[in-house]
Order: sequence, then structure tokens, then C-alpha cells
Amino acid sequence: MYFLALATDFDGTLAHDGLVAAEALDALERLKASGRRLILVTGRELPELRGIFPQMSMFDRVVAENGALLFDPEDGVERLLAAPPSARFVELLRAKGVGPISVGRGIVATWEPHQAVVLEAIRESGLELQIVFNKGAIMILPSGVNKASGLEAALRDLDLSAHNAVAVGDAENDHALLSATGCGAAVANAVKSIRAAADLVLVGDHGAGVAELADRMIEEDAALAPLSRHGLSLGIDRNGREVRLTPFGGNVLIVGGSGCGKSALATALTERMAEMRFEFCVIDPEGDYIDLERAVFIGTLHAPPPAAEALKLLRDDAVNLVVNTQALPLCERRALVAMMLQQIARLRARTGRPHWLLIDEAHEVLPASRTTPVSPVLQHDSGTILVTAYPHTLSSETLSRIGTIIVAGDVDDETISFLAAATASERPREVPAARKGEVAVWRTGSHEPPIAVKVPAPLQVHCRHRGKYAVGDVGSVRSFYFRGPRKTMNLPAHNLYRFLDMAGEIDDATWEHHLRAGDYSSWFRHVIKDEDLAHEAARIERDETLPPQESRRRIRKAVWRRYAAPGGG
Repeated sequence: MYFLALATDFDGTLAHDGLVAAEALDALERLKASGRRLILVTGRELPELRGIFPQMSMFDRVVAENGALLFDPEDGVERLLAAPPSARFVELLRAKGVGPISVGRGIVATWEPHQAVVLEAIRESGLELQIVFNKGAIMILPSGVNKASGLEAALRDLDLSAHNAVAVGDAENDHALLSATGCGAAVANAVKSIRAAADLVLVGDHGAGVAELADRMIEEDAALAPLSRHGLSLGIDRNGREVRLTPFGGNVLIVGGSGCGKSALATALTERMAEMRFEFCVIDPEGDYIDLERAVFIGTLHAPPPAAEALKLLRDDAVNLVVNTQALPLCERRALVAMMLQQIARLRARTGRPHWLLIDEAHEVLPASRTTPVSPVLQHDSGTILVTAYPHTLSSETLSRIGTIIVAGDVDDETISFLAAATASERPREVPAARKGEVAVWRTGSHEPPIAVKVPAPLQVHCRHRGKYAVGDVGSVRSFYFRGPRKTMNLPAHNLYRFLDMAGEIDDATWEHHLRAGDYSSWFRHVIKDEDLAHEAARIERDETLPPQESRRRIRKAVWRRYAAPGGG
């Protein structure tokens, strides 16, 4: 399930003239039986609500007084979410002839046409108060207190995200409520402004509309909401249309060779997740995301991420998490990821979070061949982005759960044919050649051909040490010399960028000769003076299972991460 809760207004929405129809109550019972939560959000005061709505106990939480009070029907606990009304202010209203007046625990309410006098009293009192209208009623509350703030407190109590909630209302004071959730609905009798602002206008009025919405939540779930509410903007196609990724309908696979910009695209996507307040978790095996903004990091090049801390942070509803597994050997890395995937699956089933999971170098932890005792398995068919240069080494189970493939750079026909077979899709006749700044997007479950999409570059730049070592000249004595096993060459690299260029040009024998001799880590340590880069290179040098192509890629990525070489990713 994507939508895990329904938040409904009472008067004019669930209730008509204070009465709730049996069909509405039956639909809410069906919704609750489906595993979803119910939240009542009303401007009424709690004692009054108890008297007219004895079925209130069916709700998991009640937000009363237009967001000022939170009530748990199960244990009877009330929690005030705003400062109590000022007695002097209430006396001032009465002195000015305002009436009738109702004073709650956090709200003061009256009726039109007293709004001008109420505003005058607020000015005279010097208090920071606001007026909220509700079909002739006037509610006076502390600034910032509304149905959205009350719903936020209720969802936090229930360990749910607003993205995974649907709200329904009818009046002016429901604007904040509808806009605060993943889908805002209006009953047919709602005021014009609410109908115009809602994502969904229901056919039924009052309780019939709520019953309609409850049944549609069960039947349609995420399809209720427009793509703009839950989709992640990827870019613009050549026809000027926005292309979005959704957290359901199949996982996303980003493929392409080294240096084609896969990591840059993944970084840009996490920026959009943060902007839309989607919570995300990144599993980072090579430290590509150590500078990611608006995220908490655990694990370093030298220290493995503590599993208990990872799980604790995942459960926090305000944390985007990056788990750096660089310090772990492959078998322990896979064991950690296997455990995390199980926990994430449980957390998502209960809370909907994290909304997105991004796994870089996915072939390392979701491999086709199981060479370690523990092999992680994706528990969900959606909400996961996998990044790899080697899709043919992913497990068949992982590939079968791919709904969208993003091709960055050039990918050969053989790989396209392999991906079509692995995802049980029709092989596209052609994949559009990507221009600068573009990727090809292929929806494997549809019969539509792949399209070219212009993707914006990430705003954040991974660049910590740009300087003379990257583009300058360390001098002939301190340059790195590719000589080869027989010392038949004498090719100097006078900076890191030139080192990367030459590393891609030399033959495998020369590359392997210096790799096994530990020459790269030595140069990084003694000339470049970067101990972390040297340490990472030394680990690559010691791994005799790596073929030359892979060891080159890892050394190149280690440099790119620290010195922002053009095209890194």
C-alpha cells in the first residue's frame, strides 16, 4: 500500500448537520480493515464532539479545535498543541460585544459578522493570533496552528508520513489540510475554492463522498493522486513534456559505462527527493555520496557503519540516510545490505518510509552469482533506484522487478537485448542517441519506445580538493611514470587529471604491474598528500579478484570523488 491513512474533516464532510451516515461508517470500517489508519480533523471542541459522535473511538487519532488539540481515543490522552487562550483577550472580545463566544483549550470561536471587531481586538491585545474562517464560523488561533499542523502531530504519533496520507474536506479551513498530504480530496458539496484546489473532486456529498473515497483508496491506492504529488521529476523530453519517476510500478535501473554521469544523475534525484520532502536512504559502497546535502552519514573509509545506528536512523521520520560501506569487505557488505533490505521492507509496510532507496554499484550487493553465504534480496517491486555499469551481473530476481531503465551514455545492442529479456519486455527497435545532458528512458512494462530526456545537473558539486594536484604540475621529479613490467615505457603524469587520462590508455599489463606493486597508493600518499585516497587505492591494489577494467574504474572513481574530474560518475 502507498496510502496508509485517511484524514477527514467532520462537519460538512463526514457529517451532515452533525450526523454521520451508516454507509460512511461502514466504508471507514472497510478501510481500517485493509490495514490503514483513520484520523478525524475538525474545528469542533472535544466535549461537543463526544456528545454528537459516539463512533469517534473508531479513529486512531482525533485532531480537534482546528489543530490545537490532539486526542488518542484508545487511551484517552489529550495533548494541547497550542498556547491556551488568553483570558484578557476573551474579556476584550466580550467587552466589544462579540458573541456568542466558545472558548476551548486552544481555540476561541465566534460567528460572522464579528470579524472586523475580532481583528481590532487582536491588534489592541498585541497577541500573535490568526483568524480562520469556516462557512460563517470565525476561529481564532495562535499563528501557525491549523489543521495541517495538527495532522502533522497526529501522523508523527502514528509514525506515518504526510505523503502516505489522503485528506478530505469541504470548507475554507480545510485548505491547509488538503495541501499537507499526498492527495487532497473535496466532497461534492465543498465550497468552490476547495474544489478548485483539490487533487480529486468526489461525486458524492458529505458522508457518501467519504465512503466513495475510502473505497477508492482500497481499490486504486496511489493511482488516486496526480503524478505531480508523488512523482519525482527526472527532466524534460524533446517535446517539452516533464518526465517523472514514481515510487511504485517497478524499480528504476540507471545503467551506463564509467564516467557517463550516473552518480551525478543519482545525486540530482536525491536533491529532488529532499525538495519534495521524500525520505530517502542511499547505500553507498564507494563513498560517492559523502558530501550529499540534507542527509545524515554513517560509515567512513576507515570505519564501517554500525548496523544498529543505521536501523535507528531509518526509523526516524526526519532523516535522509547515507550508509557508506567502503570499510567493509564484500561478504560483510552484502550481509549488512541484506539486513537493511529486510528492515526497510518492514518499515515501508508499516510507515511508507523511506520513500526511495538508492543502491549504487548495485551489482556488488545484488549479484547474479552467489559467492557469499548471504545474498541480499530486494523485498519491494518499487521505490528503489539501482545504479550500475554492469547490469548483466545483477541477479535475475532483481532485474525482473525493474519497471524503468535509464540509459546514461552509450550502451551496446547486446546489453539492450539482455535487459529486454531479463525484464520480460519487448526489445525496443532503437534507443535514442543521447545528446549532451540527456539520458534515454525506457519504460519496460509499456509498449512505448524509449525517449530522450534532458536532465538537469545536480546543484551540489562533490569537490573538496580542487587545486594544483588536479590540474597543475607537480614537476617532473614528482610526476607518476608509467613504465610497465619491462620498463620499456616512460610516460609521465604531471597531475591527477593526466594520470586518469593515461590510465585509460595504457595496456592491461602496464596497469597491473603498477597496481600490484602498490605504486598508485604510494604516489597518492607521498606526492598528492591525500592519505584517504592512498588508503582506498591500497585496498583496490590488494584485491586480486578484480579484473583490470574494474580496478581502473575504482581508482578513477576514487580520484573523481575527491577532485571533481570532469564527467565523473
